Amino acid sequence: MTTTISADGTEIAYTRAGSGPALVLVDGAMCYRGSSPNDALAKELAAHFTVYTYDRRGRGESGDTGPYAVEREVEDLAAIVKEAGGEVFLFGISSGVALALEAAPSLPVRKLALYEPPFVVDGTRPRVPEGYAARLAEALTEGKRGKAVKMFMTEGVGLSGLMVSVMRIMPFWPKLKRVAHTLPYDTALVIDHQTGNPLPAAWPEVKVPALAIDGGRSPDWMRNGVASLAKVLPSAEYRTLPGQTHIVKAPALAPVLKEFFLA
Repeated sequence: MTTTISADGTEIAYTRAGSGPALVLVDGAMCYRGSSPNDALAKELAAHFTVYTYDRRGRGESGDTGPYAVEREVEDLAAIVKEAGGEVFLFGISSGVALALEAAPSLPVRKLALYEPPFVVDGTRPRVPEGYAARLAEALTEGKRGKAVKMFMTEGVGLSGLMVSVMRIMPFWPKLKRVAHTLPYDTALVIDHQTGNPLPAAWPEVKVPALAIDGGRSPDWMRNGVASLAKVLPSAEYRTLPGQTHIVKAPALAPVLKEFFLA
């Protein structure tokens, strides 16, 4: 583990593995090194890239200087890219896609790969309810971390209450509660794209080659969001991984990323 310092003085922890061109992996909500699908992905890709994984602020071994703003997370990612020594390939998963899109125009990104951002662009699932962000923040202010995670899973992600009730008795639930205070960070990144309306041309400056990816077994609403993203980005292609879900398997995803980045 190594650390770097972001623009506001926050210490950001990261790991470097492998050799080859630099590739930075950006986690989604509540994930961090040691508790992330990007851990397995980094191992799959380390034979072809110098892979950087990092703890987004407030998680793992990174600091969490307040007040939060999306711009601070962009600066955190910029600090990792600087450590990588120049141009990088950039991969984001889930809400990490939104962060990668925010950061890409200001960073030396060669290509951008994006897996299943939680964008709600039509009526195939309910839009995120009005007041969700405020109620989430209120639950955390009251110290109700479990309530906040449940709210995120049901209202933000769209899981059933029964499914979340089962999750609450699983061994990983305490890990989720420990990073529940970062849920408003991810909400700030994605909430404007969870309205049930088509995506606007929100990222006109993201002109690098991009690959928008979804899983063939993921819900329609999520796949529709990925397809919509591919259409609005200036230079993007769309690809589906047969048999995969939002919890994508590294052996299925890694060859696709290798092919795209190294083409």
